[in-house]
Amino acid sequence: MIKYHTFTQCHLARKRGCKCPFQCVSRFPNHYIEHSSVLSDTSKQEMSHELTKPNMVWTTDLSNLVLAVDAITLIAGVPANLLALYTFIQKVKQRCTPIDVLLLSLTISDLIFLFFLPFRMKEAADMEWTLSYFLCPLSGFFFYTTIYNSTFHLTAISVERYLGVAFPIKYKLKRRPRYAVIACVMFWVVSMAHCSIVYIMQYYRHNNESFTDPSKKEVCYDGFSDEQLNTLLPVRLELFLVLFCTPFIICSFCYIKFIHILCHLPNIKPKKRFRAIGLALATLLVFIICFMPYNVSHVVGYIKWESPAWRVYALLPSTLNACLDPLVFYFSSSALRGTLKHLIQGSNKRRHPSGCRNFLNCPKLNCTAHEESTQSSNDTSH
Repeated sequence: MIKYHTFTQCHLARKRGCKCPFQCVSRFPNHYIEHSSVLSDTSKQEMSHELTKPNMVWTTDLSNLVLAVDAITLIAGVPANLLALYTFIQKVKQRCTPIDVLLLSLTISDLIFLFFLPFRMKEAADMEWTLSYFLCPLSGFFFYTTIYNSTFHLTAISVERYLGVAFPIKYKLKRRPRYAVIACVMFWVVSMAHCSIVYIMQYYRHNNESFTDPSKKEVCYDGFSDEQLNTLLPVRLELFLVLFCTPFIICSFCYIKFIHILCHLPNIKPKKRFRAIGLALATLLVFIICFMPYNVSHVVGYIKWESPAWRVYALLPSTLNACLDPLVFYFSSSALRGTLKHLIQGSNKRRHPSGCRNFLNCPKLNCTAHEESTQSSNDTSH
C-alpha cells in the first residue's frame, strides 16, 4: 500500500482518479475539511462516514445474545425489585433505618434501569437505532447512571455493615436515617454528573462541515471520531478509578473485616454468620461479574487510545446487575426475608385451600384408616 506523507500527495492521488485511502482521511482530516471546496458532496459524506465509523457492527448472533440477556434480566429483575420496593417502603414508613434508606434508593435505581432496558432491546432486535433520536442519549444516560449508582450504594451498604460490628455502640448512637438520605442524594448527583458525558458525546460537533448528524447514526452511542475520543477516553479512565475501582476496594475491605469480626465473636448464631457471608459474596460477585469487565474495557481503551469493539460484550454482564441486586437485598434485610416467607406460605395455603394440608398428620384420615382397619379385622375374625 502506498503511504501518503502529506496532504498534497493524498489530494493529487485523488485528482488522478485514485480512491483516496482511509489513511489519508485519518491522517489529514482537518486538511480535507479545509480544502472541502475541491471535493464533491459525495466525497465529503464518504469521509465523514469513515471518520466516525462505528466500532460495533450488529450481527444476528450478537442481536440474539443481547436480547436473551436483557430478557432474562427483565423477567427476573422486575418482580424481584417490585417486591423489594414494596417491602422497603413499608419498612421506611414503620421504622426507618439507614440500611432501609440505602436499599430503597438502590431498588429505585434498578427499576429505572429496567424501565429503559427495552429501548436497548429494541435496538438489538432491529440491529439499528430506529426510535426517536432524543431517546438514544436519554436511555444511555440513565442506563450508565444507574449502573455506576449501584456501585456507590453497594459500597455504602458494606460500610454500614462494617461500622455496625466494628463500632457497635458508637455507631448505634450516631447513626441517623437523614445521613443515609444525604449520602444517596450525593450518589445520584455524582453518578449523573459523570455520566452526562453521554449527552456531551452524542451532541458534540467537530469543527468541520463533514460532521455526521448524530440523528443519522445507525448505532446509538457509538462511532466516535478522533476528536470525540480525545475527550471520551480520559473520562472513561476516570469512571474506572472513581466509580468502580475506589468503591470496589472499600467494599472488599469492609466485608473482609466484617466477616473476620463476626467469625471471632462468641455466641453468633450459624444463620447470622451464613447471612453475613452470603451478603459479602453476593456483593463481591456483583462487582466482579457485572461491573469489572466493562470497566476493564475503559483501561484497555485508554491504553490503546481507541474504543474497543468488544465493549458491547463486556457491557452485557452489567445488565445482570438488576437481577442480582435482590440477592443483596435478601441477605441485608430481615423485612424482605419476612415478606418473601409470607408470600411462600400464602402460596402454599392457596394450593391447599381446605382440608388437611399434611396427609400423615390428618386426624380425619387417621381416624378413617383406624375404622377401616378395625372393620377389616372384625370381618376376618368372623
